[in-house]
Amino acid sequence: MKRALSFIAAAVLSFAAAAQEPAVKVLAAGSLRAALTDVARAFEAAAPGRRVELGFGASGLLKDRLAAGERADVFASANMEHPQALADAGKAAPPQAFASNRLCALGAAGFQATPQTLVERLLDPAVRVGTSTPKADPAGDYAFAMFERIEQAGHPGARQRLADKALQLTGGPNSPPPPKDRSVYGALMAAGQADVFITYCTNVVVAQREEPTLRRIEVPEAVNVAARYGVTLLDGAGEPARQFLQFLLSPAGQTVLARHGFAAP
Repeated sequence: MKRALSFIAAAVLSFAAAAQEPAVKVLAAGSLRAALTDVARAFEAAAPGRRVELGFGASGLLKDRLAAGERADVFASANMEHPQALADAGKAAPPQAFASNRLCALGAAGFQATPQTLVERLLDPAVRVGTSTPKADPAGDYAFAMFERIEQAGHPGARQRLADKALQLTGGPNSPPPPKDRSVYGALMAAGQADVFITYCTNVVVAQREEPTLRRIEVPEAVNVAARYGVTLLDGAGEPARQFLQFLLSPAGQTVLARHGFAAP
């Protein structure tokens, strides 16, 4: 009986200690908002007493904040370069790839294009093409890499023409803050800010859920760009943060990401 009571007391004290630990602070790419929120809730359910505090934004801007000294435990980026930069600066562990994504075109209700005609429509001077902001947001970098591939696929001058006309509508240091609890891409397209927006396929799914009249156009394989997501533990991260990272990389965490349209790295 005494042994059983001792075990119960130890369990209660362990749970109380976990409940008093600070939350695992995670800063992550905006494209991970829905998926990582579900991963965090699943982790908390699997590890009673653990808590996860999430913050989202453009990966490049988050990287700059962390480099300037903002505290966090985990950084999940839409590319490998930003967490690697923190690792190179001695502020984080070497990053690990944990998910991948692809580019899709999010078209307005009246935007007419197919995968076969998409490139020509993008090159049409009358078509307003929206992107995220390169360097600040990897989604913008991937879109501009796609412009380069379009040129290499037999459209001389396409890279510069598309770069010049691209409307960098979100993800930059001076961009309007994204709406809370709503897809910024769906909101921008619903407001008529562009005729078509080049973004991640997972973002298109969320935007269409909120704005069903928007159209998804697949980007041809020959010019598409794969996005590889990286995650790192930041200096000072404790055991709860390590457990969260392990959960994210585990089959359970990967299943949640797949449910939101992310592929394995």
